Amino acid sequence: MKTDYLGNPLSDTDPALIAALDDFIGGFVGYETRAVTILGLADRFPDSALANTYAGFLWMFLESPDAPTRAAPWLARALAARGTAREQANARVLAAWVAGDIPETIRRCEAIARDHPTDLAIIKLGQYHLFNRGDAAGMLRMALHALPAGADTPHVHGMIAFGLEQCHLLTEAEASARRAMAIAPTDPWAHHALAHVMLTQGRIDEGIAFLEQVAPGWEALNSFMHTHNWWHLALFYISRDRQADALAVYDNHVWAREKDYSQDQVGAVSLLARMEFAGIDVGDRWTDVANRIAARGADTVSPFLTLQYLFALARAGLPQAQGMMQAIRTRAETPTDDRAAWSEVALPAATGIIAHATGDFARAARELGRALPRMQEIGGSHAQRDFFDQIHLDALIRSGDTSTAQQVLELRRGFDPDGIPLNRMLAEVYDALGLPAQAAVARTRAGQGG
Repeated sequence: MKTDYLGNPLSDTDPALIAALDDFIGGFVGYETRAVTILGLADRFPDSALANTYAGFLWMFLESPDAPTRAAPWLARALAARGTAREQANARVLAAWVAGDIPETIRRCEAIARDHPTDLAIIKLGQYHLFNRGDAAGMLRMALHALPAGADTPHVHGMIAFGLEQCHLLTEAEASARRAMAIAPTDPWAHHALAHVMLTQGRIDEGIAFLEQVAPGWEALNSFMHTHNWWHLALFYISRDRQADALAVYDNHVWAREKDYSQDQVGAVSLLARMEFAGIDVGDRWTDVANRIAARGADTVSPFLTLQYLFALARAGLPQAQGMMQAIRTRAETPTDDRAAWSEVALPAATGIIAHATGDFARAARELGRALPRMQEIGGSHAQRDFFDQIHLDALIRSGDTSTAQQVLELRRGFDPDGIPLNRMLAEVYDALGLPAQAAVARTRAGQGG
């Protein structure tokens, strides 16, 4: 029996098809553009369960309301095809995903991971869904299924590293990321996990040096991984007040690839907002992003994505913001397995975002403050969800609640001790609180003297 490059048995025998299956697996776990070659081969082999399943996965990764419809023909062929038990189980994962049953999707992924620990594509897919549910422990558990079989595979250690980092196990996460890089120095997901560790630990200058060194290897990656790793480097630049560099990353990388893709859009939204909060003039850059997002319509596929779409629409003053807000209210009332995330987290956060955009900063701080303790439930990483903390902080400062803002800023200084924008804000807050000595110390940290 033929196998894929990881040793998983295949019912398919055509060399070109097997090469395309390998391209999908390797491209998916390695964030390479070759993953999409399976689309053409699946058309040529309608009786291949795995080829059609993988093609369906790609359509679902659009993260758009019409993705299930687009994936449906591939799903029908995958379910009708004969294949190994593992291949048929993969098809049933796609069926659960297309049906919108994410808990069942995750359960099926984990069952395959237990029985077939070398099925890295399904382990990666399971980790993706757990990430979107904010289940950090589940992410780690899913990745660990790949050991010990995948001990010599860099992608395994990269997945484990990210799961560890999201569990706040930073020392272990760094060790796993460096293990991946010892096997494959160019592994982008290991770079990504290590960037998270360095950001969380306030290792700003080290993070800049590291990411600048490995960045040339991101050029040929898919849109998400290219833009997202550059996004991480921009966060380090912002901390160091390297305004021109942060803007250049935005223009040349973060907003220079697939502008209609969900992940590229939210990366652009959060980076623009973070730059503005740090005092950087972003000019008219909001216009293009907001118009692209407006074209999505009332997209509520993911609360994490939708809240960022809403921020862009509201920040740009587009009327579609109200339609998106209504869609969030409707979604919060819909009886689904993730209703609590929508009704108890996303809805107050969205209310706060609209209040922030309309200048009602006290309400923005209040509503976002309700949501922040549970933001993990909407998905995204710690670094990505920090966007909502920054909106809340901006609302506190602009509403005049400087006492609460001081508390937030000093806590933030724990992971960005010498951040220049942060210490500038802190100096202004201490001035407003009548604490000139503390303001002078913050200004010194910001490089502004006493």
